[in-house]
Amino acid sequence: MPMYRTGVANLPLHGGKAPAWLTVRMRKMAEEIADIMIDTHGTEVFLTRLSDPYWFQALGCVLAYDWHSSGVTTVLTGVLKQALSLEKHGIVVCGGKGATSRKTPVEIAEVGEKFGFAEDHIKTLTYTSKMTAKVDNTAIQAGYQLYHHAFLLTENKKWAVIQQGMSAEDRSARRYHWLSGTNVSLIVEPHNAIVGDVKREKALNMTAKKSEGARKASVDIAKEPAAKVMRLFEATRPLHQKSLQEWLPKTKSNPWHQSIEALDMPRKINWETMKRVYEFQPKNYEELLSVRGVGPATVRGLALVAELIYGEKPSWADPVKFSFAYGGKDGVPFPVDRRAMDESIQMLKQMVQAAKIGDKEKTRSLQRLRRFVPENANSYVQTA
Repeated sequence: MPMYRTGVANLPLHGGKAPAWLTVRMRKMAEEIADIMIDTHGTEVFLTRLSDPYWFQALGCVLAYDWHSSGVTTVLTGVLKQALSLEKHGIVVCGGKGATSRKTPVEIAEVGEKFGFAEDHIKTLTYTSKMTAKVDNTAIQAGYQLYHHAFLLTENKKWAVIQQGMSAEDRSARRYHWLSGTNVSLIVEPHNAIVGDVKREKALNMTAKKSEGARKASVDIAKEPAAKVMRLFEATRPLHQKSLQEWLPKTKSNPWHQSIEALDMPRKINWETMKRVYEFQPKNYEELLSVRGVGPATVRGLALVAELIYGEKPSWADPVKFSFAYGGKDGVPFPVDRRAMDESIQMLKQMVQAAKIGDKEKTRSLQRLRRFVPENANSYVQTA
């Protein structure tokens, strides 16, 4: 199925819960915004906007949540799951945070049946959900463990994925966005925009074009009997002993020096998984990743052998490029004005009702407000 990843965002990892007074208002306002956007532009445009990391972040800010918090992902998708309905909007949110994310396949099946999708298509959607998580959690290794996975699905079979990983090391989170609709590989550089604040010095990126040779070599290695792969893995271990690193010359012409800095053989490899891979005989890297049990350690081990034995180096460039900043409910840059938020909800609701009875002029007036907003409207001055 055609698809592409639209972006990735890095955010500070914040704990705690959003206050009830805020989430109630967020849900009401989100529903009104969805009503207007879907009525004006259609469900597909609304889905596309949600798959844009900048628009998603801006929506969280409009709903008064922290602009720079990891919680905007879990709270906003949770709010949208409550605000959006199959009957009214033609779009639903499956999955969520933690244990809820593991219910995604069941929820996709339930929603697919209500939409009247064929059983084969429901299976394809479930596979897509699984693979987007596999790619972000396994094919790109930057120290983030996924803990949130939301699958957005529309009645016209379009979908988007919003998922987030956590780094306990530096207490940051990284968000990934996917969108259906273009004929681009799921594996090879599926990003339309990469957004983040914490750029890793090293990040194994098996989705980069530069990793093509490493991907092909990894598949070839994995198709060998497990006993042979085990011998290949063991053959690489002496090259990573500390004593060897100490006496190897640090020169550009030394091919082993860079490898030692980049790759470390995983301490444990699941050989039952390697046996399953051998029996499956994957045709390409996507099929290799799809095998149950193939995780970060397996991918890293195969990449190591591909480089040391066959000379096929993977990419170690972290794809993150941009960042978000500033704030919301925690008082940055200013506290939430609850009364103004309630008034906005009422205004949006009235505009939706007006649009339904044919008064499109009131809806267009919202767009015209932009020309009266000064360029420095987002700046503020702190006073003593």
